[in-house]
Order: sequence, then C-alpha cells, then structure tokens
Amino acid sequence: MKGTVVGILRGGPSRGHEISLQTGHVMLNNLPPEDFTVRDIYIDRKGVWHERGRPVRPEQILNTVDVILLGLHGEYGEDGEIQKLLELHGIPYVGSDSLGSAITAHKILTKERAEDVGVRTPRHVLIESTDDISTAAVEIVRNFPQPVIVKPIRWGSSAGITLASGYAPVVAAIQNLFLAGADMVMVEEFIRGTEVSVGVIEQFRGKEHYVLPPVQVLPSKDIGFFSFETKCKGKGVGLCPARITKEEEQELGRLATEMHKALGLRHYSGSDFIVSPRGIYYLETNTLPSMGPSSLLPHALKSVGASLSDFFTHLVNLSLNKI
Repeated sequence: MKGTVVGILRGGPSRGHEISLQTGHVMLNNLPPEDFTVRDIYIDRKGVWHERGRPVRPEQILNTVDVILLGLHGEYGEDGEIQKLLELHGIPYVGSDSLGSAITAHKILTKERAEDVGVRTPRHVLIESTDDISTAAVEIVRNFPQPVIVKPIRWGSSAGITLASGYAPVVAAIQNLFLAGADMVMVEEFIRGTEVSVGVIEQFRGKEHYVLPPVQVLPSKDIGFFSFETKCKGKGVGLCPARITKEEEQELGRLATEMHKALGLRHYSGSDFIVSPRGIYYLETNTLPSMGPSSLLPHALKSVGASLSDFFTHLVNLSLNKI
C-alpha cells in the first residue's frame, strides 16, 4: 500500500448525484498513485455506501482510510450532514466543516452573512409555506422587474432553479418546487449582466487565500443561466479569462475572499457573482465545487498552470495539516 490512504466519496442521495459521479471520476484519475492509495467509495441514491460493488457500513470503510476527499454535491454532501458523520468518527476530510457547510448550503443564511460584511446581493422574497404563495407572487410581480429567479433554499448544483415572468408562471414555479420536496423557496430579482465564478484556495502558492482568475459562465441561450441540466450534460460553458475589466477582477477576488471568510469556510470554495452595469452582485458559494467536464474551477486552475493532480494533492495535505 502506497502512502496516504484516501477515500473518495461520490454519488450520494441528492439531486447532484450524476454531477458528483463526474467529480469523483476526475478525483480518482488525478491523485498521484505514487503518493496515495485511493479507495473509490460510492454512495447510492438511498444513502447506502458501497466499495468494490458491495454495500458496507460507513464505519467499516472509515476505519481503513487516512483522509476523505469529498466529491459529493447538494444535500448530504454540502449541507453539513456527511461532515458531521466524519467528525463523529474523527476522520480528516477535505472541505469546510459541518457548521460552515450548513450555513453556506442555506441560501438565506448565506445572504445574511453577505449583508453583515457589506456584500451586495439581489433583492429577494422568501416563501416558507404553500399558504404564502399567492400573496408573495403578487408582491413579486408588483415590485420586481420580470423575469425573476425562483430557487429552492437548500438544493445544490442549480437544481430546481427556473426563470419565471408574470403572476401565473411565478406561482407555478414556486408550487412545483414545494411539490418536488423543497422546504422553502426564494424568489430573487434577476440581475442582467456577466455571471462569473471565483475560486479561493487556502495556503496555495505562498498565499493565505489564493484567488483564481474569474471564470465567465456562458449560459444556455434557451434558458438564460447556468442550469442544472447543462451541468449534468457536461457541456463546456466556462470562459477564462472572463470578459471583465481588471478593476472588476480585483474586486471579485476581494469579495470571494470576504465571503469565504465570512461563511467560516476552509480549504477551498467557489463563489458566484453577477457583474452588471449597476455593480457586482453576490449570488452564492459552493463549498465543494464540481470538477466535471462543464465545471468552472478546473478552467481557472488550468489558466494559472495548476494541474488537477497538484490541486488535489494540496487539498489532501491541507486536511492532514501538512501545509
């Protein structure tokens, strides 16, 4: 057995299952075999853990690895649940701890943290139950330019996000999310501009918070934003360098670092913004950015000459306090 034993968790009982499989595949193929012994750990949609095609209890695997590299997305992977389990067993893992993950996965709590540190976010309305839909939709149509963004509070990978315009479509979009299992729904003002994602890596290349170049999102023309379906299909949608000014790039780096710290995150993160004529608006932060064919962080790493192998090695060493 060579070096450090790294367990790679992928799959999971979330809407980001397929995207997680892509991320896990990239991780499996880019950890140097001369330095690490890699264990491929698959979690199915029901939450059952598997290794080598056989179901196993989590503790059976966790007792045999030195560190966990998380390739999970969405619920269970990014909301603090898997982090709680790993903390319970005392297993080092890559990424933010359970508290930072839980806060960041909740879009309203994330907005509150942004407002606390003076980072601008789009106006929004929170709908907490189906009884509030009609009243909220009237307020949204009266006070927000149309269309608006309708999104679930806790899902990841852009799952469930839609654009809607007018009373009936807004009501239908909200109702559909509740029917699909969302516990709360947020409707945001749709900010027109250039969408970008900015990665932050801790203790990289001699910097406490190394900021990667912004990657511009090229949205699907028929949808208008970086959708869940686009991510699942694995189509290339990132442009690096982004078509923004040097001043905007510097400000984005400052804001991404500010949110990484304000949310109490660790190791790495990816924050999404809209650069508009009205200024820069913060959208959300991913604690475990995806690594598949359509993912944005690999574009940024490539643009600064950082290989995925070096990046994953750095993350593992961070989690083991070797940096």
